Amino acid sequence: MIIAEGAGGLDVCFIRRAERKGDPWSGHVSFPGGRAEAGDTTAYDVAERETQEEVGLSLNASHRIGTLPMMPKIRRGLTLFPFVYFAERTMRAQAAVGIPEEVACVFWVPLKHLFDPVAVTDVEYSIDGNQKYLPGIRFDDHVIWGLTLHLLHSFATLTNQPFPACES
Repeated sequence: MIIAEGAGGLDVCFIRRAERKGDPWSGHVSFPGGRAEAGDTTAYDVAERETQEEVGLSLNASHRIGTLPMMPKIRRGLTLFPFVYFAERTMRAQAAVGIPEEVACVFWVPLKHLFDPVAVTDVEYSIDGNQKYLPGIRFDDHVIWGLTLHLLHSFATLTNQPFPACES
């Protein structure tokens, strides 16, 4: 999760993943990130390398704010180590699609929008042929839901903010 100063306060960086056959998150909105490679020695290395590759932002230890709760075994042994970074306003302007095969677009959402009850929506999703309605947050033509929404909920919990998208 990358936070940066925007015109009206803090904004959060998101990507829409490219449509790819075999990718369980194909076309979904997410934070930059990805899998470890041979040269990565820490989870921070993975997050910072993937962010550079996917959106062109060079993050390092000086940008780290903290961590969100680790999510073990989210899919086929995949463990998620989510971090929160702060990027300077000048860096924000550099964000752009770095790997079009993986990232369809990069966009910034005002943090206050993520906590606005008016932005809450439902996402229709088919699981094993059964239609389910899951919570989400609409921003322009994007819907933030699923794993990314769960991470935002973790952020809201850690920062002691109510999160309308996950309230019953």
